Amino acid sequence: MTRNDDSARYYGTAQWTFLAVLCYVGAAIYFITISDGSFWGVIVGLLQALVWPVYVVYYVLVALGAGL
Repeated sequence: MTRNDDSARYYGTAQWTFLAVLCYVGAAIYFITISDGSFWGVIVGLLQALVWPVYVVYYVLVALGAGL
């Protein structure tokens, strides 16, 4: 592999990482704003921001009748 191939591979990975961090920050802002503002409400909001894609996939599969 040449040096250009390595840099192109890392550049593509960096784009997906940036998108993932951006989605996490957006979800964290959303879940924190709908919490009650307490310390544990914020902690739960941050944890929900980590796992919200799991809920999306689950409800899409339920809507498609995947037999869950």
